[in-house]
Amino acid sequence: MVTHRVGTREEWLAARGELLAKEKELTRRGDQLAEERRNLPWVPIGKEYRFDTDNGLRTLPELFDGRPQLLVYHFMFGPGFDAGCPVCSSAADTFDGAVAHLNARGVTFCCISRAPLDKLQTYRRRMGWSFPWASSGGTDYSFDLEISRPVEATRELLAGGAPPVVTELARECGTEPAVYLSESPVLSSYARQDGVVYLTYSTTARGLEFMMGYYGFLDRAPAGRDEGDPPQLWVRRHDEYDGGYAAGRPPGQA
Repeated sequence: MVTHRVGTREEWLAARGELLAKEKELTRRGDQLAEERRNLPWVPIGKEYRFDTDNGLRTLPELFDGRPQLLVYHFMFGPGFDAGCPVCSSAADTFDGAVAHLNARGVTFCCISRAPLDKLQTYRRRMGWSFPWASSGGTDYSFDLEISRPVEATRELLAGGAPPVVTELARECGTEPAVYLSESPVLSSYARQDGVVYLTYSTTARGLEFMMGYYGFLDRAPAGRDEGDPPQLWVRRHDEYDGGYAAGRPPGQA
């Protein structure tokens, strides 16, 4: 960590009071945005999709498990991957603890990926997770919702070469950059009323940070995220860290 300003307890209390006012303002704005999300128009999903699940083939309405709301995290694990995306995996470490609480509020949670179900089940066992995970392989679901895209399209985008972070993430998944970028991480929210399923909200990129619980902790630690500029790729699957940061080097680097 860099050398930081040192002050008295009184100076700290004064500065903390000013910051607290800004934090409260941000909290109130967050409440307003949450209401605006709920007020978005709903889009009916008219097409029928069938997903491969632990309980056999199920339609999108059946994924609700009898509840009126469904949250789906589109986990980046394509059919050409050997393992799930490490960044998605870091977020997924928080999912199991949330499932029971979401269920208690009428919300079903599951992940969906295009990899075959047996691959998803094997990876889930490795990671020690138990949340529901369905395969949309062989359906148009992810393409219709613009979550996945043809590999040919991503190859065109990468004609000038892939950024180093994309190359590294693709390597971590056992695939090539164009295949890796053919998938996207997306959270989708659905409602079911009178037998009709509606898409109510979705977000991706930094809109997903709330699912990565460790960032909230790091943002309150003395050094913050400490990721560098541009940010270094430090996130690993939880069984791949080597304790390197304590040894004075970024995690995962010798």
